[in-house]
Amino acid sequence: MTQDKREKQTTINVQEKANLIWAIADKLVGVYKPHEYGKVILPMCVIKRFSDALAPTKEAVISKNEELKSKGIEVKDGFLRRASGYLFYNTSRFTLEKLLSDEFNIADNFRSYLQGFSDNVIDIINNFKFEDEIKKMEDNDLLYLVISEFCSQKADLNPEKVTSTDMGYIFEELVRKFSESYDEQAGAHFTARDVIYLMTDLLIGEDEERLRKEGITTTVYDMAMGTSQMLGCMTERLEDIDPDASVKCFGQELNEETFAIAKSDMLIKGGNAENMKHGDTLSKDAFAGFTFDYIISNPPFGIEWKKEKAAVEAESKKAGGRFSVGLPPVSDGQQLFMLNGVAKLKDTGRMAIIQNGSPLFSGDAGSGQSNIRGYLLENDWLEAIVQLPNDMFYNTGIATYIWLVSKNKPYTKRAGKVQLIDASACSEKRRKSLGNKRNEFTSACITLIKECYLAFEDGVWERDGKRVECKIFDDDFFKYSKVVVERPLRDEKGELVLKKGAKQPDTALRDTEVIPWGTPFDEYMAKNVLPYAPDAWIDESKTKIGYEIPFTRQFYKYIPPRPSEEIFARLVELGAREQELMKELLDG
Repeated sequence: MTQDKREKQTTINVQEKANLIWAIADKLVGVYKPHEYGKVILPMCVIKRFSDALAPTKEAVISKNEELKSKGIEVKDGFLRRASGYLFYNTSRFTLEKLLSDEFNIADNFRSYLQGFSDNVIDIINNFKFEDEIKKMEDNDLLYLVISEFCSQKADLNPEKVTSTDMGYIFEELVRKFSESYDEQAGAHFTARDVIYLMTDLLIGEDEERLRKEGITTTVYDMAMGTSQMLGCMTERLEDIDPDASVKCFGQELNEETFAIAKSDMLIKGGNAENMKHGDTLSKDAFAGFTFDYIISNPPFGIEWKKEKAAVEAESKKAGGRFSVGLPPVSDGQQLFMLNGVAKLKDTGRMAIIQNGSPLFSGDAGSGQSNIRGYLLENDWLEAIVQLPNDMFYNTGIATYIWLVSKNKPYTKRAGKVQLIDASACSEKRRKSLGNKRNEFTSACITLIKECYLAFEDGVWERDGKRVECKIFDDDFFKYSKVVVERPLRDEKGELVLKKGAKQPDTALRDTEVIPWGTPFDEYMAKNVLPYAPDAWIDESKTKIGYEIPFTRQFYKYIPPRPSEEIFARLVELGAREQELMKELLDG
């Protein structure tokens, strides 16, 4: 499915629907602050969506429940699921609409209605900590008003009218609005769909034809799933290739509210909502021992992992632990998510993960960051890195990159190579920015980037003012030796200081050199050091191996400065213009 078709498949005006629901928040003014509106609106959206989904089979469920009671059958879950047509149900005789007939008892009746849901829905509601808000609305005479607003046509969230994709967009828009009200990082909760669609296309990569022929039975995992839209988009992409595809989704999310949204979405879609786990991926791995075919994720970057430090360090000391390769600084845990993803890939698995620029180069030889890069390169798992345009995300305008990791790469034409793609000049300006998101990918942009990726050769792809550049490198290109260069210690007379007949290094003259991998040390020294310091030598016992991916340097384009004559002429012109303006001012 092309991006254009994806955009056209939306069956409602998502922005309009989100704005109408957002308008309900106006009823909360005075009791709630703007950044607190989400505590009411988000769980009410989830409850209303469950309610609308169950409406057609409501009477059948109540009837089946009474029948089972009369027969003394206590294990009723399976029967009631079949009666509802979903993996959840509600046995209460109340509906949201019926609650409005008794305004004075609406709080107790609403609680009774919520307790009528199956346990999996009750768990979702509990993650919102919604009881606190029910009490607050009850105490401030708001509960009846809010429920009546959600019973209006503007809040119709029936899955037959509002698809899962639409609902994902609506939740994204609502979360963004609430986050902006609090000046939070909205992008911590979700990733724009245009970026996700590029990731899915790159993940499918060169396998599309094979998947069409063989059919698809696969697993997909997101280690920081937010509202689970990445999982949804990946499923959508695979089902476009094979309408009968069997796609099992797995995800973990720290934020309780976005986790609840993700689990509710999976329930309504008929997937296994138990595969949606709540908790901290770094310190409490919900999928220990699991491996997956595809991983797609945009974990947080620039976020410290101080609270997970004890658990992470303990696992790093275990042989074969997720983090045994090395640890990044506590100030930024994004490379820990990279390691988690690599550990959870099947031997033929592929991962697309978003990182900022830091994992490309931060950390000296021998550091945790460098060793993590080396782990990917030495195993020949790093397939490609794609630089995205700036201003593609809601919460940041900085440079970001998609890393493609493939455990199967050593057995393909890409073996021993890394593909760098600069797509920073391939986007369209949005007519209206969303937070920091001022640029977006159109279907033409995604197609151009995908063509460049599939071509797997050095070159430039240009079309309609869009530009993508590709360069291919050997894995070892990013490897280097950091050596310590010593100079001899001399006494006041300039004589060598010897100890047991050996020259002693002068620590004040000690220096380091970075030598590209494969370059003989003596050759490097003869060319770059000895002409200036003939008595220097390398202490090879101090040599460290490092790995760095200087992405920006590879695509740097030198722009010569303007000629001095041109600059001088311009200054003269400006000086003359200044005199004219001053004369007009004084004469005026």
